[in-house]
Amino acid sequence: MEMFLDYLWVFLIGGLVCMIGQILIITTNITSARILVTFVIVGVFLEAIGVFDYISAFAGAGINVPIIGFGASLAKGTIGAVKSQGLLGIFTGGLTATAGGIAAAIIFAFIFALIFRSHTKK
Repeated sequence: MEMFLDYLWVFLIGGLVCMIGQILIITTNITSARILVTFVIVGVFLEAIGVFDYISAFAGAGINVPIIGFGASLAKGTIGAVKSQGLLGIFTGGLTATAGGIAAAIIFAFIFALIFRSHTKK
């Protein structure tokens, strides 16, 4: 039963994040790209003030999988690299921490571009 509740919370938190994004798309003139960047910045902010880990412990993949988790990973990598490498870490830390996710996104985008035919939305 406890595992079911964990999955339920993950689903509810992840769904809430997606619902907020969808509400912003429907009710505002903000573009999807700007909403995406806003979610990344929210993740960076939550990590910078030290709150993201507490939310992540509770929500699990519900907060880590959406783009907010990517922003937190960027911030965590940058903070760690600055502590160990100094100012150079500002430029290298975020990319090092998220390299696996970025590489996977590029590889899968390439594969899907080969399989499917893209077209402009009308």
